[in-house]
Amino acid sequence: MSATDDLEKHKINSELYDALMMREDEKKVIELCRKVPDHALHIFTIHDDTVLHMATHTKKSELVLKLLDELPDMYLDKMTRQNQAGNTILHETATSNHALPVADKVLRKAPGLLGMRNNNGESALFRSARYGKAEIFSFLAGKISGYDQASKMSFLQRTDKTTVLHMSILAEHYVKRSCSLAFREKIKKEEEKYKAAIELAEFLIKRDTSWELSFTIQDQSRPRIHKYGGSSGASNVSGGEVVGGGGGVESAESALFLATKSGCIEMVKRILKVYPQAIEYIDDEGRNILHLAIKYRQLEIFEYVKHMEAPMKRFVRKIDNNGNTILHMTGIKRKDYVPEKMEGPALVLQEELLWYERVKEVMESMPHFMTHQNNMRLTAEGLFALANNDLRLLSIEWLKHTVEGCSVVAVLIATVAFAAIYTVPGGINESTGKPVLINHPFFAVFTVTDVLSLTFSLTSVVTFLSILSSPFRLQDFKHSLPDKLMVGFTFLFLSVVMMMVAFAATILLMIKNKESWTKIMLYTFSFVPVGIFALSYFPVYIRKSMERAGNYLCNKLKQLIPQSLLALLKHICCFSIRARAPITSSSIP
Repeated sequence: MSATDDLEKHKINSELYDALMMREDEKKVIELCRKVPDHALHIFTIHDDTVLHMATHTKKSELVLKLLDELPDMYLDKMTRQNQAGNTILHETATSNHALPVADKVLRKAPGLLGMRNNNGESALFRSARYGKAEIFSFLAGKISGYDQASKMSFLQRTDKTTVLHMSILAEHYVKRSCSLAFREKIKKEEEKYKAAIELAEFLIKRDTSWELSFTIQDQSRPRIHKYGGSSGASNVSGGEVVGGGGGVESAESALFLATKSGCIEMVKRILKVYPQAIEYIDDEGRNILHLAIKYRQLEIFEYVKHMEAPMKRFVRKIDNNGNTILHMTGIKRKDYVPEKMEGPALVLQEELLWYERVKEVMESMPHFMTHQNNMRLTAEGLFALANNDLRLLSIEWLKHTVEGCSVVAVLIATVAFAAIYTVPGGINESTGKPVLINHPFFAVFTVTDVLSLTFSLTSVVTFLSILSSPFRLQDFKHSLPDKLMVGFTFLFLSVVMMMVAFAATILLMIKNKESWTKIMLYTFSFVPVGIFALSYFPVYIRKSMERAGNYLCNKLKQLIPQSLLALLKHICCFSIRARAPITSSSIP
């Protein structure tokens, strides 16, 4: 090609790109396409996109339909042109639900596009599922409805055996129903999207049988349990071939396991409703669904599977290729795991310990698994302690810094409350030595709240000191330390509240006593930091602290109060209720 031809080509391409992508001048695009040899199939980008590619990609459906109408029949064989990504015109239409008329006309002119794959091995049908376009997916699926099952699967999976169901789960196009939307239109739109996604999911679930390519149920590991044992490993041993899939054949991960990792409880339920036997699937690492649910901290799925009594008897006995029981999985987390609740490390460690206890409960019927060692010669408890050692050290430092800071605040509040008793509002009557405003109702409010503030702050200090003097063992983080921390937070918060109430009562007493407004304003601004502290620091912990502190105090009271005294109090209460009840004729013997 000569330099003159290159210049002419670049000029045409520039004009086309400007008209289509910049100025969106459809008439100009049609006019320019009439001048080039390949019309709308002219390649004009550095990525080998045709005009139809780009017009479809930019969702200009009306323009695409006009260009298709003007395309001479002699160029129809060129409609299968692919860009550098391997996408045809039909692949581009698959990313938009508004391109149904375009897809219909394109397939009438070039039906062979339906079976073409891009560089990722994706058909247009697969691509529509990956982008979550239910309408275009249904349209394209209708085109292959008459095909046999084997032919259909070639459209529903990539060359790497990944199915459209896998991709839908990964791309999160299953769509969870949201209850937090504020306006009716948003709720309606979300419900329509949810309904379309569920229809798509149900269609895909019936056609996805990736769970059939399960690995053997036989445990592949031979962990060393004493020093005379042979070497172990997760290498292939006899009997380790893929069941149903042929030996040595790589298979895509089960959609059920992808849904488990992602926490799609609804998708898990729907898959198991259609194919309940899919629950038996075991991956290439020898893990069942419980292994995955525990590793990825999916509580809902764990609880759902736990209630399947018959399968659970098999699941809890399964050991993966690395010698790990399901209890070992509590000490294994995915590398990118981030707790849903952004709390202090001590509270995160508590959640991990509760996970361990939750899984341990389902293995109580098999105590021999508690001492089982994996290929690293670690029991589940040892692996958990090793995996959470850094988190434990971080939790210790966090607890110490938090407790020290809160103790300082509590001591300051106690100091102010103590001093306030000896500088009562209104002053002291020199002749009697009694407070001048002692008979005022707000004086009683001031006195009670100030005493309570002092009591609560000193109680929180004692609680925080008990934390600092603890040994910080791993098991202490399960209940003891977090509960004490929440009790301390609760009493500190209550002391701040009582101090603010006492301050408000002081203001009212001063106004009644006609004190200067200057002093009132000074007192007000001096307590602004206390208010900010209460509003900004405690809302993070207030719900959890109240719950944990209440449980902690109730347990302590149960331990301190004898059962006989509790029974006596119960009888007294019942007697009091009967005594207050009105006497009726039916109650007279």
